[in-house]
Amino acid sequence: MGLEMGMITVDCAEPQRLAEFWTAALGVSVAADYGEFVMLEDPASGGPRLGFQRVPEPRAGKNRVHVDFGADDREAEVRRLVGLGAVERGGHSVPGLEWTVLEDPEGNVF
Repeated sequence: MGLEMGMITVDCAEPQRLAEFWTAALGVSVAADYGEFVMLEDPASGGPRLGFQRVPEPRAGKNRVHVDFGADDREAEVRRLVGLGAVERGGHSVPGLEWTVLEDPEGNVF
């Protein structure tokens, strides 16, 4: 198959502000800042990079797409991310799986 995932781009009001949060959250740096568009470097763990694109309209309603992350100690990671500026929106579980819903500083769910 010729299709490969390259980057997940998040529409936002302030790309540099979101890049500041996500570089701290993911332990990466900004790869390029074009003012209206900021790209983070590739994560060391692999997977797609994140980009942040300025758009004029505010986010309305629930995200239709969100990014899922994992950590060895979910509770500690949630505390760390909240300390960086994320907002915890709730915990969920089904047999064999638990997760916490968070929002970044612009309200994007992850």
